[in-house]
Amino acid sequence: MTIVLRILAGIAALVGAMACAGLTIPRRHIARRTARYARRPEEVYAAITAYEELPQWQPGVARVEILPPRAGKARYRTHGKFGAMTLVVEEAVPPRRVVGRIDEPELGFGGTWIYEIAPVDGGATLTITEDGFISNPIFRALARFVFGYHRTMEGYLRGLGRKFGEATEPRPP
Repeated sequence: MTIVLRILAGIAALVGAMACAGLTIPRRHIARRTARYARRPEEVYAAITAYEELPQWQPGVARVEILPPRAGKARYRTHGKFGAMTLVVEEAVPPRRVVGRIDEPELGFGGTWIYEIAPVDGGATLTITEDGFISNPIFRALARFVFGYHRTMEGYLRGLGRKFGEATEPRPP
């Protein structure tokens, strides 16, 4: 019985420490990554806005539902191992820029992803800026110290490279 109580006390102490650490981390964060592709900006734009095709190359996305537009803005719902998430396209400027926003107010996180495509010699770069927030201090600590703010966008950029038959290594812009 003493061992069980010690294990439970250890778990409680760990969760408490994570919560305290999370309280020192700002709720809001900004993260950026960029990758280069041997594709024209129009091709990159077409690939990232073909939402129904995301399961073919975006890690963690099993399927996508295209939803009816709201206030003239495109919407879609991704389904993956962590559940469903609805996104709205706040801005679309072909072939340069797309701004997507998580449209799930009840989630403990949210924000926007800004996709900026720029022409370069022999192709284009795609820079993703995540302007996000995490409400729960424990999840803030996990995001900061365990998962990192860049993991999802790096997977996205690598997945897009695989879609194009290219190996790309995301980096800070």
